[in-house]
Amino acid sequence: MCEKNITKNKLQKMLIYTSDLLKANTDLLSKIDSKFGDGDHGITVGRIADCIRENSREWENTSMSEFLDTLGFEIMNVNGGSAGPLWGTLFQGFGQGIENENILEAESVKSMIESGISEMKTISKAGIGDKTMMDALLIAGEYAEKTETDDVGIVLKAAAEGAAEGTKATEKYIAKYGRAKSYGEQTLGFPDAGAVGMMYLFKGLYEGYML
Repeated sequence: MCEKNITKNKLQKMLIYTSDLLKANTDLLSKIDSKFGDGDHGITVGRIADCIRENSREWENTSMSEFLDTLGFEIMNVNGGSAGPLWGTLFQGFGQGIENENILEAESVKSMIESGISEMKTISKAGIGDKTMMDALLIAGEYAEKTETDDVGIVLKAAAEGAAEGTKATEKYIAKYGRAKSYGEQTLGFPDAGAVGMMYLFKGLYEGYML
């Protein structure tokens, strides 16, 4: 049985599990990115995964909020284009959503995700249909928010399902940002690599919680 709520120790395990899942899918992410990008997205996500794992394993005295904020800062400094700043901003937003909380309940998790999205909106103007990581992130937030439960697992599962649905939907969209934008309708039929990365992030958090 998994813990009902998320303690510091549980969050640490969730993040380490997530980092391993991301690392295991870096080749897939680069393969997807190579269709219409530089083909290095998986390499960058791998570095982000390493950063998450290393910092999570060394996490000791700070609160969950402080740790996520610091982790976000470290991720921002990961070398590899815009992914570091984007993922770093998201994690810092996660931290801001759970300030002063020692145990995360269902509503706390919703707040964490909502805050992450709010911070992302300060640096990204992309929305649903633009074929970016935001397609997965925004739907993850919508699915989590509409759950009426005090079960953390159900909230995380909903977010993971939303991210997966948002990622799948990117196959129907034409890219409007980044290098892929120049390919126009050729991008139809393929998922966005950034959205796929988000899908694995939320999948990892849910599966890590359920262990």
